[in-house]
This record gives sequence, C-alpha cells and structure tokens, in this order.
Amino acid sequence: MQDTPTLRLGPDAAGISRAADLLQRGGLVAFPTETVYGLGADARNDAAVAGIYAAKGRPDFNPLIVHVPDIAAAQALVHWSPEAEALAQAFWPGPLTMVLPLREDAGLSSRVTAGLPTLALRLPAAPLARALLQAAGVPVAAPSANRSGRISPTRAEHVLAGLDGCIAAVLDGGPCAVGLESTILGLAGHPTLLRPGGITAEALAQVLGRPLLERKDTETISAPGQIASHYAPEARIRLNAADWREGEARLGFGAMDCDLNLSERGDLDEAAANLFAHLHQLDALGTGVIAVAPIPHLGAGIAINDRLSRAAAPRG
Repeated sequence: MQDTPTLRLGPDAAGISRAADLLQRGGLVAFPTETVYGLGADARNDAAVAGIYAAKGRPDFNPLIVHVPDIAAAQALVHWSPEAEALAQAFWPGPLTMVLPLREDAGLSSRVTAGLPTLALRLPAAPLARALLQAAGVPVAAPSANRSGRISPTRAEHVLAGLDGCIAAVLDGGPCAVGLESTILGLAGHPTLLRPGGITAEALAQVLGRPLLERKDTETISAPGQIASHYAPEARIRLNAADWREGEARLGFGAMDCDLNLSERGDLDEAAANLFAHLHQLDALGTGVIAVAPIPHLGAGIAINDRLSRAAAPRG
C-alpha cells in the first residue's frame, strides 16, 4: 500500500499527461473506458502488473485485458487473423475484447496472461481512455478498478471507495456510458463467447458468418470475468424477485415501486448503464439483502443477468 492518498486527476491535457507519466514510471492509474473504470499498468512492467494483483487482491490465475490505442498496436502483440480483422473493423473501438494467440516476441509480463498462451485485447471507444493510451505509448493492462470480486466501478468515487491509497491516481472522466464490462470472444480456435457484454453473440456471429460456441462455467478460466462469485456487493442478492420483502433494498426494472429502478421504461441498454452504480447505492444502505426484479434474458439483458448471477453466487 502507498503512503499517500490517490491523486484525482482532471480529464484535461494536464491530467492525461500526469496519468501517462505515472504509467510510464510503473504506477497504477485508474481511468474510465466506455464500460467501467479500469486499473491500468504498463503491461511490459512485471512489478507494475504485480501491483494490479496486489491492489485488487486478485487471484494470480485470473488473466488481464490489455488496452491498446489502435489495431497496429494489437497486431504487434498477438497472431492476428482474418476473423480478428473483420471483428475489429466492425466493433473497434468499442466494448469487444478478443482473445488471440500471444506472439512470442510480444514483450509482456507473463503475469498479464496468467501463464496462458493467449492474450485478451481491447481498443476502447471512450475518448479519454484513447487519449491516455496514445500519450502513455505503452500497452496497458487494465482489469476493473475495484477490489477483486466486488461491484465494478462506473465512477471515480467508486474507484476511490475501494482503492484510495492503494494506487497512484484516478483519471476522473465522470460516469461510464455503457456500464458493463466488454464482451469477450475467444479466437484461438472456434470463435467462443467467453463473457457476454453489450455486443451480442448474434452480432458477432453475423460478422463471422457462423455461430459461436459458449464457454461452460466448469471449464478452466481463460479470460477475465469467469470466476463464479464476482461483481458482488456486501449485501446478499436475491434474484428474480416477484415481490418485495420487508427490510430489503429493492432494485426494479420497468414500471414498479422500488428504491432504485434500472430503467422505468424497460430499456435494457439503460439498465446495463445503471446496474453497477445502482448496486453501489443500494449496498450503501446496509440492508443486508438487495432484491432484484426479473430482467428479460435477451440483448443486453443476457450480460446483465450474467453479472447478477455472479453477484448472487455463494462466496468463498
């Protein structure tokens, strides 16, 4: 742990320059993407990457996503394929992570891949994230900027609540627009959906011209976000609540009486953007249980239900 509080940097040229300098010097910097805030470190620096695991309390078998500023930077790290090119042209920059075979000369810390022969890569769409990546000039490993297993952060305040004093800085770009982590697609063999997100399996399959396989939770961890208990508040989660019980915090969807509503109009994209921020707010009430209304299992609802099921899973 650091001896000084975490710096809160503004989303301007001075803030970006300071954040980039800290990354280049081996520091840990949280920054906003369109999905959630990531906890960044120079992916080539073994000590810096080790710092991510230490700050988060993250198990060392759980690999990290590397963020890059452009496609050329991605191609320098992995064995690129025609399928990767097609998907990059369709969805990058954006909330899609592709897992591809790691190049032997990539020069990354082995901690990034947790010893796997593949690397997870993303080119984020958020302008502030892209400006930071360009200014830093290094591949940036960045899982979500929270304690491992807890609710993902979509605001700088969420980052500081869990990591103040443990990281060098947070680049404050306000709330994240998408609010759920990226879709992860494995491309080391038959295209396989490794984690659902805002880009649907149907949209990916349309670009690829063939259906995707789906990873089973019983399989070995091959990408972030696959641990059974994840995204969890302090409170227990009660899913698919058909009624409200006394003493619970109530998270609704659609037209209903509740404490906070993911989307009163039943918009799944709006619900995804609100999910983690609302869980943070309800958890702060200290009720012990958060009851969640049913969420339709289609479109962005698939990713929402994935996060909620992991948040509700038994904790080790």
